[in-house]
Amino acid sequence: MTANRESLTELGSYIEAKFGDEIGGCELVNDELVVTVPPQSLLKLCKFLRDDSQCLFQQAVDVCGVDYPDRERRFDVVYNLLSFKHNMRCRVKVAVDEDTAVPSTVAVWPSVNWYEREVWDMYGVFFSDHPDLRRILTDYGFEGHPQRRDFPLTGYVEMRYDDEQRRVVYEPVKLTQEFRSFDFLSPWEGMTPKLPGDEKADAQQEGK
Repeated sequence: MTANRESLTELGSYIEAKFGDEIGGCELVNDELVVTVPPQSLLKLCKFLRDDSQCLFQQAVDVCGVDYPDRERRFDVVYNLLSFKHNMRCRVKVAVDEDTAVPSTVAVWPSVNWYEREVWDMYGVFFSDHPDLRRILTDYGFEGHPQRRDFPLTGYVEMRYDDEQRRVVYEPVKLTQEFRSFDFLSPWEGMTPKLPGDEKADAQQEGK
């Protein structure tokens, strides 16, 4: 076990001893410490990770979302943290459903302000007590949350410049043709036991 892995293992045990059943647990994944926590314990954990002398994760590198549509709590909100003092990284994961809000951590790390806005914009995860929760990557009139796995690739609306109105207008997506059905067979040799069109060659061989 490397020194860094030992340090992370010890830190995980330390956090578990401090929080007990308030968190879901700590584990090493790809040599990175991952702490799972329910929404109601998030702020307490984050303040601890920032201020405790054994942690000092004073930098939130980013916040991102992950969508697992088949899960009851389909979204993971992931906080990636860095401790300059101890030269360690930690990942905090919160699992929520579509109706459960995640407490904003802007008061803990001001840098997450725009990151949480991105997660709201892309996934629709609501952050309670966020000082300015609004779209940041899409337009304010955008419908839906495009990083959700059930969001259509075409979107719901399209925009264009209207010469008569001399402004950008939004309209429902109009497809020029109906979607075609694809069998998704690979055209590359060796990818499937039998390629489309092989049946013609087989018929010719049989006719000889």
